[in-house]
Amino acid sequence: MDVMPLLLLVAGSATIAAVARRTPVPAPLLLVAVGLAVSSVPGVPDYTLDPHVVLPLLLPPLLHTAATDSSYLDLRAQLRPVALLSVGYVLFATFVVGWALYMLVPDLPLTAALVFGAVVAPPDAVAATAVARRVGLPSRITTILQGESLLNDATAITAYRVALAAAVGEGATWAGGIGEFLLAAVGGVVAGLVLMAPIHWLRTHVKEALFQNTLSLLTPFVAYAAAEQVHASGVLAVVVVALYLGHRAWEVDFATRLQEEAVWKMVAFVLESAVFALIGLQLPVVLRGLGEYEGVLAAWYAVAVFLVVVAARFVWVYPATFLPRLLSARIREREASPTWRGPFVVAWAGMRGVVSLAIAFSIPLTLHDGAEPFPHRNLILFLTFTTVIGTLVVQGLTLPPLIRLLKFPARDTQAETLAEANAQAQASRAAERRLDELLTDERNALPAPLADRLRIVLERRRNAVWERLGQANPVTGESVDDTYRRLSREMISAEREVFVKLRDARYIDDEMLRTLLRRLDLEEAAAFRETA
Repeated sequence: MDVMPLLLLVAGSATIAAVARRTPVPAPLLLVAVGLAVSSVPGVPDYTLDPHVVLPLLLPPLLHTAATDSSYLDLRAQLRPVALLSVGYVLFATFVVGWALYMLVPDLPLTAALVFGAVVAPPDAVAATAVARRVGLPSRITTILQGESLLNDATAITAYRVALAAAVGEGATWAGGIGEFLLAAVGGVVAGLVLMAPIHWLRTHVKEALFQNTLSLLTPFVAYAAAEQVHASGVLAVVVVALYLGHRAWEVDFATRLQEEAVWKMVAFVLESAVFALIGLQLPVVLRGLGEYEGVLAAWYAVAVFLVVVAARFVWVYPATFLPRLLSARIREREASPTWRGPFVVAWAGMRGVVSLAIAFSIPLTLHDGAEPFPHRNLILFLTFTTVIGTLVVQGLTLPPLIRLLKFPARDTQAETLAEANAQAQASRAAERRLDELLTDERNALPAPLADRLRIVLERRRNAVWERLGQANPVTGESVDDTYRRLSREMISAEREVFVKLRDARYIDDEMLRTLLRRLDLEEAAAFRETA
């Protein structure tokens, strides 16, 4: 097995993503653009997306990281708009886009057209999350987009399976399709509910951080595989488990949380970078075998489908936003009246991604009898690719300036800091009372300087948030927090240099050096977190 193409993909995509952080261009768009450019270079190997790799090996960890970073409470508060988008819109887009392609392409069966509609129906989880983080959307809109992108793949994959069964001649019926959809949805949720408590129990009762992090890495794959084994939705199982684990992450040992955060950040960075690069690298594959549809005709189909995909989302989003308010007095009482700007951004933020391409590549070459080719398969692959590229480039590039143009209210950072300070003050008072209780027990007797040190650390943590509201240093422009953090790092750096010199002089060995450096690293991390 030649691993060099894989190494080049990972190293190249990670480098481009790192460079993108220094430019105004979002990393997903730069990665796709570079992938498109590199795909035409002679000698570059074919990076054909294998659905047997993307769906069970790349999708679960990406969904897991997105779900654990989400808020279960926020998603629950926005359950209606999330459900309308992740289920209602996906099914609506499947029929609208499928019917449009059926009317456009001569001799294309409606069932094959609906297969394409299901393929391009779901906006991408990675793309939505990446853009939402970059442009600083209002929290409610970000929650809706994240929630939609977490759940819509399950709807789309199920719709695709039903449409594909009808297209290849496996005798699918409407009743059977609805039954399969319910089995996938309910089964996926049930699988997640069954798995989440035992996994969390293991995470809280096993004290070895390395084993806990190994369990964390395996969790999304186990949830996905277990649900798919019983023909349920692996996507929903992963999301349910991840939301539960993220909601109760505070119960896990601190060492596990620190390691887990670093590990999953690295995993998400590598996978997201590789996924967007892979999208661009599919160009030679999808162009191969277009045959009669090459040239102007293929371009016309691509533009028409892109416009239908974009328009269909607007057609769904605005009624889904305002009709529930018109029909329900309870909704009008509980929720503030939305403006036209929020739905506009939600409708425009419909970027498609790697899941659509992976599903398209899973379309079989032949029908159920094995004799006839799947109708217009190459055209469907091409239109999926152009739709993904079109939404990423057109909508992805224009979304940040659009949000600035619409002038959404900026976050009230002062109010957020005050809320944080009040929360810290309440926690600090509770910690101080607990410390006083513990010190009355003779088993917890400490020398006065050490007891005072505990109180000083507590006081420092309590004051750190308030100090962010204070005046900046007139000489350096730093806040008190910045100065504290800088001086702490300078002191630790001086200690670190001495330890290294003592190791070089053979006064201490490398094992002792690692122990001392780890202690300093933890202190530096603690100092940073106190003022972060």
